[in-house]
Amino acid sequence: MGGFFGTVAKAECVTDLFYGTDYNSHLGTKRAGMATYAEGEGFMRSIHSLESSYFRTKFEDELPKFKGKAGIGVISDTDPQPIMINSHLGRFAIVTVAKINNSDELVKELLDSNMHFSEMSMSRANQTELIALLIIQGKNFVEGIENVFNKIKGSCSMLILTEDGIIVARDKWGRTPIVIGKKEGAYAATSESSSFPNLDYEIERFVGPGEIIRMRADGLEQLRKPNEKMQVCSFLWVYYGFPVSCYEGKNVEDVRFMSGYKMGQNDDSEVDCACGIPDSGVGMALGYAEGKGVPYHRAIAKYTPTWPRSFTPSNQAMRSLVAKMKLIPNRAMLQGKRILFCDDSIVRGTQLRDNVNVLYDYGAKEVHMRIACPPLIYGCPFIGFTSSKSDMELITRRIIKEIEGDENAKLDKYATTDSPEYKELVERIRARFGLTSLKFNTLEILIEAIGLPKCKVCTHCFDGSSCF
Repeated sequence: MGGFFGTVAKAECVTDLFYGTDYNSHLGTKRAGMATYAEGEGFMRSIHSLESSYFRTKFEDELPKFKGKAGIGVISDTDPQPIMINSHLGRFAIVTVAKINNSDELVKELLDSNMHFSEMSMSRANQTELIALLIIQGKNFVEGIENVFNKIKGSCSMLILTEDGIIVARDKWGRTPIVIGKKEGAYAATSESSSFPNLDYEIERFVGPGEIIRMRADGLEQLRKPNEKMQVCSFLWVYYGFPVSCYEGKNVEDVRFMSGYKMGQNDDSEVDCACGIPDSGVGMALGYAEGKGVPYHRAIAKYTPTWPRSFTPSNQAMRSLVAKMKLIPNRAMLQGKRILFCDDSIVRGTQLRDNVNVLYDYGAKEVHMRIACPPLIYGCPFIGFTSSKSDMELITRRIIKEIEGDENAKLDKYATTDSPEYKELVERIRARFGLTSLKFNTLEILIEAIGLPKCKVCTHCFDGSSCF
């Protein structure tokens, strides 16, 4: 998905920018970049690939070249960023968290109007440059950003580093978050509020959907009021978010704990202990254990020094290898146990298949699985959820095709909890992986745990709902 961090201060900001951007590293793994602005010296920028390394190792040696009291940084799962532009709006650098489904159409439209693209990524136009070119069609930044909102199909949040502070703009439906923090002499804006505590920022406010704010060291200026309607991604709390982060005032770990707690209270399965699949399943498992009244055991540990997240590689064989190698089972905690595991979701089933076999091999008597969200039935058209290129990469769709002969048949019924179709889908997934039992969280419990009205939360991947 990607994440960004920007700060503007009365003093040099490079240290805050470096660490603040790094705290978004769990959101993306392809590329990263930083740009700063120093009065009298202009803009400085650097971009690196993260596919075989980490943010700090790529940028630490370059820090002395960055100067200035304002800067932006990004961890990207898409194109190289930031993009630098010199236009009638002035000079600026821009970073985005975006998914643009109609990029080819927009690129053609701009080329036909005599615009040009200088940044290419894998023979395609860089989508952040595309957004920048849409912005400079406006008479000012607000009109240009509204042009982006009106033109693209998908979503786009952005930070724009100008010679007069940083412009913060959240996607018009608020699908991805932006949080603004404040400390003495500085403001910062980021995708993840977990960037703030160790840098001494306190949450000042959550940027609203479609809201545009100019951030200077001495204050905030609202350039566009937020839209009333919102569709923030529910998967932020299920999977993407770092445990200490908050979106719309709702803490990630608290949501995960409460969803697990409610599942545990209502689960009649007999188990000896609960365990979370690291990392995003841990909070749910702690809640489940408390709600169920069973102990929490760490029967699987994640080896963090060298193995990144399982969906990172684009190659399926490598994804499968990473999924297997990054988690290490503990035979001593598994032997003879009826153990229940909590995990965030089942997407392709890559990780689950290998894990379950190993758990039995290591002496588990029974292996139960509880999933934090409902089955993923629909691919996400709004944010960069996974590297999937087709809905058929979802295990649910493959099983629906096995049952119906058509992966698109009766999707509404398969998405309805406790319908005959839903029950058959869950049973087939359970049987395929040899689980003793398998249950998914209900949409109602997930929304209750998040604590926002259903109309403000996007649940498209579970029920196909859409605000359009």
